[in-house]
Amino acid sequence: MSSTVLEKANAFAQAPYDVLALRQDFPILDRKVHGKPLVYLDNAATSQTPRQVIDVFSDYYSRCNANIHRGLHTLADEATAAFEGTRHKVRAFLNAEDARQIIFTRGTTEAINLVAQTWGRTHLGAGDEVLISLLEHHSNIVPWQLLAAERGFTIKVIPVDDSGALDMQAYRELLNERTRLVAVNHVSNALGTINPVKEMAALAHQQGALILVDGAQATPHQAVDVQAIDADFYAFSGHKVYGPTGVGVLYGKKALLEAMPPWQGGGEMIKTVSFDAGTTFAGIPHKFEAGTPAIAEVIALGRALEWLEEVGVGAIGQWEHVLLEHATHAVSSIDGLRILGTAPDKAGVLSFVVDGAHSQDIGLLIDQLGVAIRTGHHCAQPLLHHFGVDATCRASFAAYNTLDEVDTFVDALNRVIGMVR
Repeated sequence: MSSTVLEKANAFAQAPYDVLALRQDFPILDRKVHGKPLVYLDNAATSQTPRQVIDVFSDYYSRCNANIHRGLHTLADEATAAFEGTRHKVRAFLNAEDARQIIFTRGTTEAINLVAQTWGRTHLGAGDEVLISLLEHHSNIVPWQLLAAERGFTIKVIPVDDSGALDMQAYRELLNERTRLVAVNHVSNALGTINPVKEMAALAHQQGALILVDGAQATPHQAVDVQAIDADFYAFSGHKVYGPTGVGVLYGKKALLEAMPPWQGGGEMIKTVSFDAGTTFAGIPHKFEAGTPAIAEVIALGRALEWLEEVGVGAIGQWEHVLLEHATHAVSSIDGLRILGTAPDKAGVLSFVVDGAHSQDIGLLIDQLGVAIRTGHHCAQPLLHHFGVDATCRASFAAYNTLDEVDTFVDALNRVIGMVR
């Protein structure tokens, strides 16, 4: 362990952030895989869930399982209050101006598709341009490609440099009077690169364009202020922030949301329905929340955000950086290993390839030693192809990971590489 990492680790040991105590909140970390203690380093895909959040599901289904908004009985009233309480928690978490700007979705993917199918379908057409970065997850590429094929606008790609950082000069040159939207992630899931979204928003707005920020990988690691960023749209997923799967959030500026048409029709999103006079729609956010939502999941998301803020998302990000530095230093000495993503500003993601070893083989064999990492293209094929690879191994860190776990991972990696070469 380098002296710098050791100093930082010792500083954390003296601070209120206690990773060993925090781990007690996560029952899954007590299990064994193939007879080995679980070392879970696939957090960029899905973080684990603390018992405080798990307990919310039991409490909801044991005490107030009912549909929301329209019922007048006690259970419905309690469920509605808890559900809408999460909306206010998300507003505070993102520092949005108004809770009505918070729309619940199934995740970041659905949130981006919602924007594409409402705002995009209304405002994009032939002659328009949408800028997307090379760093994007497929969920922020494919919806725009599908719409572009239908509406005739052009997609242009913001390149990256050799470190995996966005080429901001190229971004400035791509922006022009035809640019209608910039769709960019806050943090790259494949490389960990943190993008300067506040600066990007300001530059986009100077050209009269909007910016949509995919915040799925940012919200677990750093405080997010949508007003300070001046994001027009911002999306994130519950399962990245220690919450449940199947739930996410879209934030939008109020004037934009109010002007956007509904996407899905059904119950809850209407004001009146008539065969003769047609249908009128509810106001925001309900206009975009047709049907029965994932009630328990939304309520549990609220508890997950509370847990994050109790621990301190800033402290978590700092600890993850200690883990990243330690892991980066340790694997750098492995012969034939190449790290992809060395931008100076990055989150706790370590993506790498090993000469003479297929990433899938490494992932399968390292799992036999109890270590869970992600292998494959990480839903970022254009980015990996830019670096000349089809797949990487990715270790990604979370609040509960330890330096000992990093050492276990590196030891296991060395053993596996010796087996596959």
